[in-house]
Amino acid sequence: MPKLYEYFGLIVMFYANEHEPVHVHGKCQGREARAELVVVNGVVAEVRYDVSVGRAPLSQQEMRYFEELVSARADEIVAKWIDFFVLHKPVRPEHITRRLK
Repeated sequence: MPKLYEYFGLIVMFYANEHEPVHVHGKCQGREARAELVVVNGVVAEVRYDVSVGRAPLSQQEMRYFEELVSARADEIVAKWIDFFVLHKPVRPEHITRRLK
């Protein structure tokens, strides 16, 4: 499971056996949410957030952090998706210690 970011206790990652569309999972202490990045002509046009089936949802604060991180790093997430799933390159995790707002 490639970890992309750690942000105030929230882990943002891909599962190793992912499928399209481009999406990431935000996890914190057994709770989880999903963010799907809608890419149109190479540009992130929209981000859709949803709960992960069978998992407890993120708290309101955790969800705010998840939305903050995904919206700030959407293009980078798509690039990491391509690197990992298309080009089979390793992805280095990043620990973010300052708010992205």
